[in-house]
Amino acid sequence: MRCPYCQKKDSKVLDSRAIEDGDGIRRRRECPGCRRRFTTFERAERAALLVIKRDGRREAFDRTKILIGLVRACEGRPVSRAVLEAAAEEIEMDLGKRGVPSVASREIGDQVIERLRRMDDVAYVRFASVYRRVEDVDRLMEEIERLKARKQLEAELASQITLIPAP
Repeated sequence: MRCPYCQKKDSKVLDSRAIEDGDGIRRRRECPGCRRRFTTFERAERAALLVIKRDGRREAFDRTKILIGLVRACEGRPVSRAVLEAAAEEIEMDLGKRGVPSVASREIGDQVIERLRRMDDVAYVRFASVYRRVEDVDRLMEEIERLKARKQLEAELASQITLIPAP
């Protein structure tokens, strides 16, 4: 690393620490030429992810949009901001792991709706009514019935699981 003061090409690392939940490294350095100290930050560069919208437009991925959708769906519900931020981060990480340059907005919406289904029924129905473009009460009722059937099936499966006692 070049010294910002005397421009000498080499510097000595005195201390390294992880920052922002391990997303980067803070390094404290000293220049052997002028003996001045300075701090550098390193972060892995992520490839820009593009979102393909329903109308075919492409735009840069923005995790904030996911968080806004989650917050709106959970407004007035007993779901903490930390849980919503963790869900948005999880979705971003899942998309990043794919290693593809673009993703359909529908895939992102599917991930959001799946997490909301596990978090809060009301938030799920709110989001689903907009995301799936529910235009009348009958379609909304169908969505609620699907949710109820899925919850009932999950409860039945959970009751069928028997715990084996430890020896």
